[in-house]
Amino acid sequence: MKQVEDYERIRKAYHIEGLSIREISRRYKHGRKLIRKALEHAAPVPYHCNPHPQLGILGSYQERILALLKESEQLPRKQRYTGHTVYKILTAEGYLGCEGSVHNFICRTKKKLQAGKAYMPLEFDAGQDAQVDWGEAVVILAGVQVKVQFFVMRLNYSRVRFVKAYPFQKQEAFLEAHEAGFHFLGGIPHRITYDNLKTAVFKILEGHNRQEQATFIAFRSYYLFDSRYCTPAQGHEKGGVESDVGYAQRNFFAPMPRVNTYEELNQLLMDCCLKDVDRHIRGQEAPVAELWKVDQLQLLPLPRQDYPTCVTRPVKANPYSQVVFETNRYSVPHSYAGKQLVLRAYPFKLEIMALDRIIASHPRCFGREEDVFDPMHYLTLLEQRPGAFEHAIPVRQWRKKWPASYERLLRSLQEHKPEGQGICEFIAILKLHHSYASGRMETAVDAAVSSGMMGLDGVLYQLQRLLLPAPQLDPLDLSTLPELANIGCQAVDLRLYNQLLEEVR
Repeated sequence: MKQVEDYERIRKAYHIEGLSIREISRRYKHGRKLIRKALEHAAPVPYHCNPHPQLGILGSYQERILALLKESEQLPRKQRYTGHTVYKILTAEGYLGCEGSVHNFICRTKKKLQAGKAYMPLEFDAGQDAQVDWGEAVVILAGVQVKVQFFVMRLNYSRVRFVKAYPFQKQEAFLEAHEAGFHFLGGIPHRITYDNLKTAVFKILEGHNRQEQATFIAFRSYYLFDSRYCTPAQGHEKGGVESDVGYAQRNFFAPMPRVNTYEELNQLLMDCCLKDVDRHIRGQEAPVAELWKVDQLQLLPLPRQDYPTCVTRPVKANPYSQVVFETNRYSVPHSYAGKQLVLRAYPFKLEIMALDRIIASHPRCFGREEDVFDPMHYLTLLEQRPGAFEHAIPVRQWRKKWPASYERLLRSLQEHKPEGQGICEFIAILKLHHSYASGRMETAVDAAVSSGMMGLDGVLYQLQRLLLPAPQLDPLDLSTLPELANIGCQAVDLRLYNQLLEEVR
């Protein structure tokens, strides 16, 4: 773009130096059109967009598009007209233009409507209000590109934000995320503002009234906070957390995180949240960290015990000692086959209960039609049927992961104790995992195999050595007995042995 200095130089060359337009163009490398503009105006004229561009074929359909947009506003939010829907309606009415022109006109119209909106600047009291929303991001999880859902909670006074990732937005994740957020913030806000989330709202009633989910009401009652819901399609009513979702996507998830587990990802997000409190808010003298301390003084206290953030389902174990949840099958001890049980589903784990006792716990599987086994659930059954050892799926899966020393021990027992006796003894060794941690068991088996103790007794001996290590004795102080100091250090006189031989003769 030409600057005002260019215009000045052109005008002086023409009016003062008397140069022609042709000579000015040759000397200063300007087009003649520009030179004539400079002679007419002392400075570049700002560009003005034509407020009424020629739309060709679309021109006669503008009023119809505006009517359709107005009609769309009266429809349910998820059933409103898209640009493609408007284009199909116009085509049916005789429109012969392209779809892109329709989309461009709708976009310009919506921008004009947004530009005319005004919002009230708000101020919040410490510890009183928070906002919650969900966002979506992509991460590299265990080498695979995965789309994750992340929960954001924001304190309105200090602008502290908490972010945690989950594989879904189900109710157990929604409740567990609240709980984690309360612990991070150091207390519970008096009131939390939401969209009309299905995990919290069962039915939207007139005005700001909502019929809430019973589980969410119980959760809210336990933590004693109030809930407030935005007007449908009015996201600006919680614009702070809407902005935080975008901030997290641009800063916490960029560049794309590479992690192996959700636990690792959430630790990364926790570190980002903690670093984030060092920022300053425009117009605030104190940093967010200082305002957070003021917030914490007014937050509701945390209860002594957390609320069980899970969904509960009645289940029945099948003949293979498995229960089914969301198409995946999870093992239980074989003695519970065919019995009615209770399953508790948390965001990242499952617990299966008989009456009030937990009988099995598994990491939650996010695939479909998969089997999740704990081989310990089948060892007692294998003792009764050792012939099934080589083909038992839980054991086969375990064998892919256990140390090489386990395989050496198994082969040795099979060679020296045939007819199933070696298998039975090896199963008895595996059952020791019920009583000892996996790390200690692997160390004991490694030590037993290295020392040639190929059997149950050898493993038990090594376990006892690990549990009761040899005492470390302090060296004797011989400073008061100098005559004993050299005992064991003197040279050996082998002739003394000859004297013993002579006495024997």
